Amino acid sequence: MAYRYWCGECGFKTSWGTESEGEREQLAHYARNHPGIVPGGQVETDGRSPSGGSGCLTFLGIVIVLVILAASCHR
Repeated sequence: MAYRYWCGECGFKTSWGTESEGEREQLAHYARNHPGIVPGGQVETDGRSPSGGSGCLTFLGIVIVLVILAASCHR
């Protein structure tokens, strides 16, 4: 599960990541931009993995298909 935290005071939102990464980013944002205000806002969740990973597999699959097509056209 991936998480993204939205600031309750401005339009800031954290990057997608783990729950703890999002909390850290939000706390750092509040300390830097809204000192003295208790962190608030909302949390957005997504069912995907925060580390991604499928993009590399997709790229590898496309490369393999292209190599097979190139080899079959060569003959």
